[in-house]
Amino acid sequence: MQTSTRILALTPQGCALARRLCRELPGACCWLPRGLAGEDPEVRAFGQLAPVFREAFARRENLVCIMAAGIVVRSLAPHLRGKDADPAVVVVDEAGQFAISLLSGHLGGANDLARQVAQILGGTPVITTATDVQGLPALDSLAAARGLLIENLAAVRPVHMALLSGEKIRVVDPDGYLADLIKENPDLWVRANDLDRALTTEEPSVYVGFRERAWPPEWLVLRPKNLVAGMGCHKGTPAREILEFIRETFRQAGLALASLKALATIEAKKEEPGLRQAAAGLGVEFIWFTKDELQQITVPHPSRQAARHVGVASVSEAAALRAAGGELVLAKVKGVNATLAVARVA
Repeated sequence: MQTSTRILALTPQGCALARRLCRELPGACCWLPRGLAGEDPEVRAFGQLAPVFREAFARRENLVCIMAAGIVVRSLAPHLRGKDADPAVVVVDEAGQFAISLLSGHLGGANDLARQVAQILGGTPVITTATDVQGLPALDSLAAARGLLIENLAAVRPVHMALLSGEKIRVVDPDGYLADLIKENPDLWVRANDLDRALTTEEPSVYVGFRERAWPPEWLVLRPKNLVAGMGCHKGTPAREILEFIRETFRQAGLALASLKALATIEAKKEEPGLRQAAAGLGVEFIWFTKDELQQITVPHPSRQAARHVGVASVSEAAALRAAGGELVLAKVKGVNATLAVARVA
């Protein structure tokens, strides 16, 4: 989804530049002082600057500010929360000569936004993040671009510092999410295949996957959304019990709940409130399959009881395999009122 961008200006020359940017920058909207906004219905007029910043941060809308950097710094200071929450902020001089990436260069996308703005205005993007200056890959940006969740954002810094110091970074990436990056930059990365052996060192490293371990503080952990939990349950099983069962099963199996993509079941259970609410509570998709679809799936642990009650030899394993299209990473586990199996997305 296209992120909205507020283009702010304070002076007549700045407002002219803002209008130009708004015409050419996708998802942009002009916010101009009430006395300079005119009758243009596409322009938002404001009386004071502070509420415009406050609202933009609350909505996580990007900001391009055509004004002095000092004004911007003082205006945004009360709203700063962290690099994983703050929107992109770019400062542009009134002549359009420079577009300065001021805040959230990587995760917020301010570096890319500065480049876009500079290209439109024929100016120069000013990027100060160290990895960009040195021509090194920024893992926080790469993770976001590849749909990987950064589990421990603080570990980005030691990994980047090691790269900047000329050290090679160990990468454990069994499914190859960063394979092209490693291949293109052999002087920066060392690929390791054995996670447990790699964990014998606490040097800055990167792990990409769904396995859970006791991570050293300087290991950056990136989570792909590549697990599907197949589930069956007794009628009326409450969401709280299902959630506790899922969390405890994942914990015991050493699987990261952050990698869960979907919860899958049989069509007969699609209206079960506990399953629906559990999926919503985990922020994952809730999907189901017909008996015919699940009967086509070969499972390692068929159940006579499931066949007797719902007409298929398996619900949890079959639903997980059918939804993921890959292989089981956790065979069926039985709880008091539910069963759970986990498969990896192909």
